Amino acid sequence: MLTGSADLETLGRNAPTLEVFDTAPVSLPDVETLQVFSEVERSGSDALLPPGLHPTLPPCVTWMVQHVPESPWGSFRLAQCRVECRSGLRQRGFLRRGVIDNERALAALETRWGYGLRSGEVVRSRGYDRVRATVDLAGARVLDLTLGQPSPLAPGDIHYVASMHLAQTPRGLLLVQVDPEFEVSRAERGEPLVSAFDAEAWGSPGLHPSFPVSASFSVATLTLPALRFACRPELLAFQGTERLDV
Repeated sequence: MLTGSADLETLGRNAPTLEVFDTAPVSLPDVETLQVFSEVERSGSDALLPPGLHPTLPPCVTWMVQHVPESPWGSFRLAQCRVECRSGLRQRGFLRRGVIDNERALAALETRWGYGLRSGEVVRSRGYDRVRATVDLAGARVLDLTLGQPSPLAPGDIHYVASMHLAQTPRGLLLVQVDPEFEVSRAERGEPLVSAFDAEAWGSPGLHPSFPVSASFSVATLTLPALRFACRPELLAFQGTERLDV
């Protein structure tokens, strides 16, 4: 059985601090989400996952770039790099790192939902022939994604996988399950293009995209959830899952 091989001591040093488990859901209207899904080279990919998660075959990465026009912390743009995996039998995305352009939103997402984030510049542009997103850190381009030749997609046909966030919590280092709900009103798909990706900047050394598979775009009401489950990062989900809402 394949499992992740990342060193937990190293991962834990960079993990955000989740202050409480009983956070209330937050609804965010008219969120625009660009998602690009790509296969990656096998070599080194298992080392990006903790032992409690299973790698996928083939290994894959998902980049998600979101424009949130309205929130309790103001407008913000958020980009995430997630390694696809399984927790038990469930498909998940393990968040390696995110970049956000709003300090208040950064603090809220880290302390309430365990997002591991850095401040940076996230730009999303949308035209009739493409949707593009770029991310810069300290003036350097670390991500450049494009959905080309968009075509309509039924809102019910789009699906987003829940995330696993490694965080320091009141119960120690845990993999916290974060499963936002998307009420999609518009969806598109198109040709995926990855023009730039700096793996080191995303806390993912050795991650080498090999074949872009899909790209999608949606407009939705996104609800950040109440936290329900977490897992011990050194144990498989069948052994190490804990309820947080009891």
